[in-house]
Amino acid sequence: MAFSPLVDQLLDALRVLPGVGPKTAQRMAMHLLERDRDGGRQLARVLMQAAEDVGYCQRCRTLTEQPLCELCESPRREDRLLCIVESPGDMLAIEEAGGFRGRYFVLHGHLSPLDGIGPDDLGLDALDAVMEQAGVDEVILATNPTVEGEATAHYLAQQLKPRGVTLSRLAYGVPMGGELEYVDGGTLSRAFMGRQPFND
Repeated sequence: MAFSPLVDQLLDALRVLPGVGPKTAQRMAMHLLERDRDGGRQLARVLMQAAEDVGYCQRCRTLTEQPLCELCESPRREDRLLCIVESPGDMLAIEEAGGFRGRYFVLHGHLSPLDGIGPDDLGLDALDAVMEQAGVDEVILATNPTVEGEATAHYLAQQLKPRGVTLSRLAYGVPMGGELEYVDGGTLSRAFMGRQPFND
């Protein structure tokens, strides 16, 4: 049995989401059309409004409807401490964890020559402007612990070193509550390299 053209278009539209294959798209579409049309209408309205109105913060480049996001507007943030992340999702994760009171800069990706993503695609001119305006003393390179994330962190470190700022990298290692026998070798190796003095 084939679906109607409009249902097929809905299935194709849902498959643009990451991790949504044909079967998941079909389950979502059937749920919205058979059980929750009001939810589908609400989803369509909000998605359309977000696609039209959400842009990027002029300072940190995260997602917002305003010229400056809430964090960049806040006078309680520490201007001299800047955390560079790959995505708005990474920024949100750090905020939800708590403890960081500085500013952010979102790259919107990482260096990946195979995908055609070079330094010009990461907004480094905007990063230079932020560095100049804020008088940043320390930059935390919080790119992901992947090959591309590491390459991006090393590239940024080389670019920022002449500014004389303190450069730091997020520590990686054994998660709280984790058991050593279940931790992969790469994580254990990084944990040993980043070990801290024991203070009781």
